[in-house]
Amino acid sequence: MAEGAWTAASVAGGAHTKGDVMATVLTQVGEELIVDLMDSASADYVGWGTGAGTAAKGDTALFTAATEARVVATRSQPVADKVRWVATITADGSKTITNAGVFDAAGSGSPPTGGTPLIVHGDFTGVPLLAGDKIEFTIDLEIT
Repeated sequence: MAEGAWTAASVAGGAHTKGDVMATVLTQVGEELIVDLMDSASADYVGWGTGAGTAAKGDTALFTAATEARVVATRSQPVADKVRWVATITADGSKTITNAGVFDAAGSGSPPTGGTPLIVHGDFTGVPLLAGDKIEFTIDLEIT
């Protein structure tokens, strides 16, 4: 949910007066426009991590990014106010995956770094993997 406030001001007889603070909302059309803009953006990548933590709005990186490269995600818009990314990552060794996220760049290195910070971040109960095991992520972002 997007929230905000703005102040109305008026000019009467040359005098500037500050008005009341008014509540504001992001309209349904505004939500759909934001999703449309995200859906037309550059390529998207999904990465995963092995560290503990609870995903939060201020996150800029995965919790302990794993050594696998970020993979290109397939992006779609299943409904007007939702963007969906689908990607499959294959483990290069034994590890427990606890979080994943969407980036707009592949990054470089092992574990991958660089590119922009996280766009979407999620955490979950650890999934133990062996080398060659895969997880297919379906990550939905709905603007409500």
